[in-house]
Amino acid sequence: MSKTTQPAPAAGRRFHRTRTRLAGLRATVRRWPVWWPAAACALTGALAGTGYGLLAAPQYSATAYVVVVPADRADPGTALGFAQAYGRVATSGGVLAQAQPDAGVPLATLRARVESATSPDAPMIEISGTAGRAQQAAGFANAVAKALTEDGNKATKSTGVSLVLFAKALPPASPVSPSAPLSAAVGGCAGGLLGALLLLARPRPGGHRDAVAVPAPAAPVPSWASHNGTAGTAAEPSTAEASAGESRPEEARDRKRATRTEATAGRKRESGPQERERVR
Repeated sequence: MSKTTQPAPAAGRRFHRTRTRLAGLRATVRRWPVWWPAAACALTGALAGTGYGLLAAPQYSATAYVVVVPADRADPGTALGFAQAYGRVATSGGVLAQAQPDAGVPLATLRARVESATSPDAPMIEISGTAGRAQQAAGFANAVAKALTEDGNKATKSTGVSLVLFAKALPPASPVSPSAPLSAAVGGCAGGLLGALLLLARPRPGGHRDAVAVPAPAAPVPSWASHNGTAGTAAEPSTAEASAGESRPEEARDRKRATRTEATAGRKRESGPQERERVR
């Protein structure tokens, strides 16, 4: 027969000690305020936002502007339409390939760092460049704006409009990425909202929710209640009404007897004078 191995006494003591510590931790947490998850989440979010604001690399953005000018005999309204068209091709492969030597970065990097936008009211194209350094961001925007202007002026005879570099991009003085205080505020708000949702979603201390009382179905109305004009009530007839119902046949018999007695007395009264005349 094989002998069964029993756990070592040391392992059992460690298990008992760990269980005791967990029970004490649960008792301590139960004494805390009810809103402690929201406060903990808000503090965690604020710390995470502060860390992101301090450790994340700052980003700078610079913007250059290009204006579409109609030719001498061209319709001024056509400049607005061509501005929308040139704004779409500003970040295309041909323009970016022409601006790559001046930008000094690979074509894929330049495509990810440059954006273009147009205005529906004015024939102006906005070209923005983003980079980790202010000077580099301005260089990206100016390189693309220069390439777009040169490429668009090659087709001036056929389009009837020309492109002019209206304003060059300058190195920005401050980054566009959020600062550490702003990141901390955003993180704290997000953490507080998450903690509030946890408070709403956690189960109640009483366990399951209180059961909703369902009203019992109404009892059927007896026929005697509807005849007496008391529909909607389920009360039984009283003892007086029951005894009155039982005594009604006796009253009817007494009334018949009284009626017969009165009729017999009336006949005797009528026949009395006639018998006296006969006797005479």
